[in-house]
Amino acid sequence: MPFALYILFGAALTALGCWASGAWLLQRLGIALYREERPWIAFLCGSALMSTAVFALAAAQLLYKGTILALVLLAVALCWRSGAWRSRGERFDPLPTAWRIGAILIAAPFLLLTFTHAMAPEMSPDGSAYHLGLVARYYREHGFQRYTASIYGMLSQGLEMLFLSAYAFGRHSAAALVHWCFLVTLPMLMLGYARRAGAPLAGLAGALFTFLSPVVGIDGASAYNDVAVACVLFGVFYLVEIWTATHQRGLLVLIGLLAGFAFALKYTAFLAAPYALIRILWTLRRERLPWLKPALAICALVLVMASPWLIKNTLWLGNPVAPFFNRWFPNPHVSVAFEAEYGRHMRNYDGLASHADIPLEVTVRGQILCGLLGPLFLLSPLALLAARDPLGRRLLAAALLFASVYAANIGTRFLIPAVPFVSLALALVFGRFRPLLALLVLAHAISAWPDVIKTYASQYAWRLDRIWWKPALRLESEEGFLTRRWPAYTVARLLEARVPPGERVLTFNQVPEAYTSRDVLVVYQSAEAARLGTVLWTPLIPDYKPVRVLDFEFKREPLRALRLVQTNTHPLDQWSLSEVRLYNGKRELPREPDWRLRAHPFPWTVQLAFDADPITRWQSNQSLFNGMFVEIQFNATREVSRVWAESSSEEQNSGVRLEGLTPAGQWNTLAAAPVLRESPPPLGLRRAAAQELKRSGVRWFLSGEGDYATPDFAARSKDWGATLVGQANGVFLYRFD
Repeated sequence: MPFALYILFGAALTALGCWASGAWLLQRLGIALYREERPWIAFLCGSALMSTAVFALAAAQLLYKGTILALVLLAVALCWRSGAWRSRGERFDPLPTAWRIGAILIAAPFLLLTFTHAMAPEMSPDGSAYHLGLVARYYREHGFQRYTASIYGMLSQGLEMLFLSAYAFGRHSAAALVHWCFLVTLPMLMLGYARRAGAPLAGLAGALFTFLSPVVGIDGASAYNDVAVACVLFGVFYLVEIWTATHQRGLLVLIGLLAGFAFALKYTAFLAAPYALIRILWTLRRERLPWLKPALAICALVLVMASPWLIKNTLWLGNPVAPFFNRWFPNPHVSVAFEAEYGRHMRNYDGLASHADIPLEVTVRGQILCGLLGPLFLLSPLALLAARDPLGRRLLAAALLFASVYAANIGTRFLIPAVPFVSLALALVFGRFRPLLALLVLAHAISAWPDVIKTYASQYAWRLDRIWWKPALRLESEEGFLTRRWPAYTVARLLEARVPPGERVLTFNQVPEAYTSRDVLVVYQSAEAARLGTVLWTPLIPDYKPVRVLDFEFKREPLRALRLVQTNTHPLDQWSLSEVRLYNGKRELPREPDWRLRAHPFPWTVQLAFDADPITRWQSNQSLFNGMFVEIQFNATREVSRVWAESSSEEQNSGVRLEGLTPAGQWNTLAAAPVLRESPPPLGLRRAAAQELKRSGVRWFLSGEGDYATPDFAARSKDWGATLVGQANGVFLYRFD
């Protein structure tokens, strides 16, 4: 069978499982809906059930084609036996013929455009790197295995569970088509809501405003999750609106289910739960109805949907909401310093001169913030005029709430959850002038077509290209298309060809892990990888070399423990110690295996300051604060007269005192400050770095043309003990011999 059919089968099977399980649930709960809105709400609610069921399969190590197929067939059987597959419910009043035909004619080319992009070989940056990289890993391993090498594997992955179902049969493109299903569902939900609210033309225009937006199109046609998040958030809003009008008890189940699923899709979508609770409690209190049981029911369902991800992270990482809040949940996998630096980067994209440039970047430029909404959204401030109407006020309130997390990551796609609400509010404003509303829809469609976008957007803006029939139908081979269109693909294939299975590769750049089964450690994705990156950088960066010596000399006395204590505070600098040596007179005390070593913060690597290796170091992994310490507890009283602590010259803001624990159990200050000395850099740091990487299970290094280490590896590979084994598109693969 042609592979295109496998792709369609995988995506269709997953969509069928979602719809069937959702239709069954609607039937069991006795939810009364209009006929036109029922299938879309069924798909949305069923996706929550299907995702949770696949999570259970992954947790039980039962991820196989057969078990996934059985899961979908079970959903279909339940739907069939209950009669939920039958179309039922009243119909909406018909849309005006001219508007309906016009909307179809405008939407159809974009439907083909997005469909062929989704079905073509997946080459989106994040989709190929970690969204599907994780999916491929889980499917290879038939479920979850403890994985701490990437922050992205720590996030909730509700949509990735649906990707898994499709990936089992149609691989990468089938997964992308699952996201495309949410891209189609979102405007249909928007239209259904507006028809319920008595504003069908505004709903039709608002749905097109959203569907035709360039960033919504490219995101929804890729293996991302932002459009799915927007769809679920709008679904929560929609169901709450239906509940406030009808008070159907079964709707509370759907609301709790979707609010919890929103968190399972993406942490920032947690706002769905407080939104639903506040709206429902406000309505119940205003109407003097009982509120406790509905509130508890919603909270319980939210926890049911969210808790699998919280439990998984707690068991494997010691932090239920990893990779965030590491100050509250200290762990060895993600450091406080990394979290702070990552947050700063997400709030300040490279190349953005000022936050005042964001409106133009997210609407018409699209390069720095990765995508554009389209020129229409320059009119977004006019949506505030919708506040004159209760419907407009509710839409604007939801838009502001779901956009409130945008400051955490200012990429354009992180505005997508607010786009449906802004679109409908804007359509309501212009709906008073139908010819103008029709003109705006047409102008938006023209401006969103790929050939037109090229005339005003940045050259490298993330956007749809053209209708890709040949790669979508695999009339052009996947290998040939990816090799021709996407240089990163050849890097993944290089790893697959040259690195033996089971071995790990260190790199400073993201790799499309969806196309390789090799373990890739990206320096900025975990504490372990960051430490190894520091090891590799130490021979190259003068400020990283252990040349600064803290010399504490004091009157000889017997001690039970010693403690180096940080006395300064600094918002950016960290504290590190390469090596700590203890002396009794001129004799160095040999390290004993039963010495107890402690550090605060980040105690997990304190032994690196006592391993007699100049290339390794303990690092606080947190900005300086008064009271940090590194402590040595002896197995018996030891006479000490000097402590020699080596660190790097970058630590200009560090201040350290030395304390000792007397046999009487009292901590005394032995030296308020050290004598600072300079030491020559140790010899052979390159070879020492290579040896440390190998001890840590890393025998391969992938270096790009722009990486700091690349010229040095090219010129001094023998000093590193490294051999160049392959290269592809300006990326070099070295093996440490």
